[in-house]
Amino acid sequence: MNPKEHIILALDVEHFEDARRLVLEFKDYVGMFKVGKQLFTHCGPKIIDFINMKDSRVFLDLKYHDIPNTVSKAVIEAAKLGVDMLNVHASGGLTMMRESRLALANITKKLQIPRPKIIGVTVLTSIDNEELKTMGINITVKELTKNLALLSKEAGLDGVVASGEDIEMIREVCGKDFLIVTPGVRTDEKKDDQRRIITPKDAIEKGATYIVLGRTLLESPEPFILLEGIYKDIMNALSYRQN
Repeated sequence: MNPKEHIILALDVEHFEDARRLVLEFKDYVGMFKVGKQLFTHCGPKIIDFINMKDSRVFLDLKYHDIPNTVSKAVIEAAKLGVDMLNVHASGGLTMMRESRLALANITKKLQIPRPKIIGVTVLTSIDNEELKTMGINITVKELTKNLALLSKEAGLDGVVASGEDIEMIREVCGKDFLIVTPGVRTDEKKDDQRRIITPKDAIEKGATYIVLGRTLLESPEPFILLEGIYKDIMNALSYRQN
């Protein structure tokens, strides 16, 4: 696979014009664009329409988490927008995830459109063991992540979002075809609000399907030189995985 196809660029900007500029600048260099809560709340489906018009792919990162009926209706609307991947919080439970997956299958069959990949959010990369304790959850991040990943697989989801340190564990318990999307990817030691970070090379070597790049790339003075290095790292990591 072309190394760019493993890269998701996070459009973590406020305005449509900023997102539009980034899409035009990077559409030939990344495999997918992530549209999150800030951008979607500000400009709505317009940015998804624009990305689709440029023959690029969309990961709608709204992390749906509600009762099963509400989430099922939301993912139906996301499918109608033409997104390629979307996510739900695995902590919403088995029934919520299963019904959402079924709703997607039904609506895409009815409309004869491609079914978006649906993945579960395990534990946010901003959360560590201490943070879990403040929430009254008395197991480790790794244990909770494993439970939620297995629950996502049982519900029929295509994969999960998970931190770099959990990739190998999830790959082992959920199999080689299970999608793993890894945020918190950095080329340096700057953590920002991400407490659990990983390099692109390490993420792909461990078994990630996609890595999410945001500030690391967008704040670089020479983003395309940085991308060249990331491409090489991905190719080396893929070669390592095949050996």
